Amino acid sequence: MTETNLPRRYVALLPAAGVGARMAASCPKQYLMVAGQPMLRHAVEAFRASTLISHTYVVVSAEDGYIDEVLPVGLEGVTVLRCGGATRMDSVLNGLRALQHQIADSDMVLVHDAARPGLTPALIARLIDGVGDDPAGGLLALPVVDTVKRSAPSANGVCAAATISRDGMWLAQTPQMFSFHLLLRALGRATDPNAITDDASAVELLGLTPRLIEGHPRNLKVTLPADIRIAEMYLAAGE
Repeated sequence: MTETNLPRRYVALLPAAGVGARMAASCPKQYLMVAGQPMLRHAVEAFRASTLISHTYVVVSAEDGYIDEVLPVGLEGVTVLRCGGATRMDSVLNGLRALQHQIADSDMVLVHDAARPGLTPALIARLIDGVGDDPAGGLLALPVVDTVKRSAPSANGVCAAATISRDGMWLAQTPQMFSFHLLLRALGRATDPNAITDDASAVELLGLTPRLIEGHPRNLKVTLPADIRIAEMYLAAGE
């Protein structure tokens, strides 16, 4: 979309085409119930509750049979895009390309994992305020506080081979926020979708250094069944 004199907008993009194999569930993990509603709905509601977000886009696969019940057609501030790809990167890139004529190059896109139900409007504001006008964008993340070990296989299983300094080490979260133009260029140039585990890694390949904004443990990614209970504890506690 060509530039206009309109103020820069902030939009959310949630890739939700994954199957969540590690959850061993009967449906994709983004639709598993957490604290009374699907975890995808929790993530979407955080953006809907933020006065800083103009619109939220959710990318699902063309065959998704759950989304219409979780996010009914006509839900204010939300658009579902049925263009999900084989990988997370593919889904984000497909979503961006579908929006090329609706979003200005300078508008900011906040990409968020559908399986992070603990996001809050306060964390969204912290990211937007913390990144400011940094042209490299930025992301929520947590500094590593535990001792880090490098493992190695042995006859007795997996053993600790070395201790790695945790100085300067962070655990990436989402949302990750970049200008529409930068994110589209970064993902479009990436040659191996499986190597791009988050959007910041694609931006880093351009030689840029996205800003790290401290997030919160409540914004954990639900990956294993035990994570659901942890997420529910945070949701019950409120912000």
